[in-house]
Amino acid sequence: MPNLLVIDDDRAILALAQKSLAAVADITTAATAAEGLEKLRTGDFDAVLLDIQLPDQNGLAVYCEIREMDRRLPVIFMTVEAASNTAIEAMQLGAFDYIGKPLAVEPLRDLVEKAIEQRQISSVPVAISADRETTNDSAELFIGRSPAMLGVFKSIGKVAKQNVPILIRGESGTGKELVTRSLYQYSHRSSEIFLAVNCAALPDNLLESELFGHEKGSFTGAESRRIGKFEQCNGGTLFLDEIGDMAPSVQAKVLRVLQEQRFERVGGNRELTTDVRIIAATNRPLEQMVEDGDYREDLLYRLNGVTIELPPLRERLSDVPELIHFFLAQAKREFNKPDLEGLSPDAVDLLTRYDWPGNVRQLRAVIRRCVLDSVMPVITPDGLPREVTGFSQSKEKSKNGAATEAERPGSQLPQIVRRLLDEKSTNVYAEATQYMERFVITEVLRETNGNQSQAAEILGITRGKLRDRISTFNIVLKSDVAVEE
Repeated sequence: MPNLLVIDDDRAILALAQKSLAAVADITTAATAAEGLEKLRTGDFDAVLLDIQLPDQNGLAVYCEIREMDRRLPVIFMTVEAASNTAIEAMQLGAFDYIGKPLAVEPLRDLVEKAIEQRQISSVPVAISADRETTNDSAELFIGRSPAMLGVFKSIGKVAKQNVPILIRGESGTGKELVTRSLYQYSHRSSEIFLAVNCAALPDNLLESELFGHEKGSFTGAESRRIGKFEQCNGGTLFLDEIGDMAPSVQAKVLRVLQEQRFERVGGNRELTTDVRIIAATNRPLEQMVEDGDYREDLLYRLNGVTIELPPLRERLSDVPELIHFFLAQAKREFNKPDLEGLSPDAVDLLTRYDWPGNVRQLRAVIRRCVLDSVMPVITPDGLPREVTGFSQSKEKSKNGAATEAERPGSQLPQIVRRLLDEKSTNVYAEATQYMERFVITEVLRETNGNQSQAAEILGITRGKLRDRISTFNIVLKSDVAVEE
């Protein structure tokens, strides 16, 4: 659970924070600046809620001391007057955000969750390594031995310390955030602020305000001046995720920042300067969007100065065992499963043959779910999701030139009945029933990958009866389930 420090001399505010944010983080409180700073020196926190007016010290001075301790710790100011010059000045110095009093629970919770997420993105170390072990237990391994991933590692090493914009491309779930974090942590700006904005998560007008800020009265609801991320992130790194979802009007302003490091707030006429390194990411076909008129070609060229392409997991299946090892160890610790030994060879084989449309994110989710559901020391194919086991069977059938749906036995029953009638058979019911029984048992065994216990349970018969039928119908349990003629 993340840790949140709340510094305020108002007991009602402290009580509200403890009650409303208990599900978000472990709450530690302090009534004075001195007490809060002491707890920061001795504790480990993911975010800070800081009152502007404290009895022993001004909040801005406290913020400056926090910056000296940890420049990447997100600080959210609380102020009676949300438009106060002190709060705005704090934002310009790099504070995460501010919120007005009296506190509204939902906006407060959303803001704290965003701050904690920001902390995790910028502070969790990334070990760019193909090794299974890392000397730092808190590091998140960027795993890969395949040529494609080694190329990604080399690219990160070459450009991390270069002050150029970088575009990260790849399908959803391939690890674009990990690349961003690596670029930031291995850069010359690693001690400065890091902020992230998801361009697809905000409407166009709100995205423009989020990035560039706005002046009071610039649009309906703009009740005070707002400091944008480009101004707030001066000297640091700004991650623009889903850059392909940015509106044309915002694209033009981002292009100007890339070219000149200059911009104006929404509704403002004063030109501001900033020194921000931009890292962008997308899973969209920007070149096609340029042809369709949905994306600025000049912005694409600016972003495309250095491009890092992340391969989908299906193109580096040789890395899957390494990833399984890492995610398995993580989940074992997280879910407190000390008796868990690992996955069976058959289970690993199925996982390494699946094409993973959701990429590394999907693999991690599957491993976590398997560990969570496991009650035995070894996870077998029975514990894998159906899409993984079903894909393997389908792939095997396709490879072996299996019958099409129209040719499968289930669609042949009408023809069999007609043939028996044409032959004047006096045993139509028994022969048709036998055919159907064999077909149903064979299909269930295919579905369970030959697991007789699971098949018997699905069929609603005993395992002994199932073994008898397997023998009677000459059903062969090999890499696929088949009926010997």
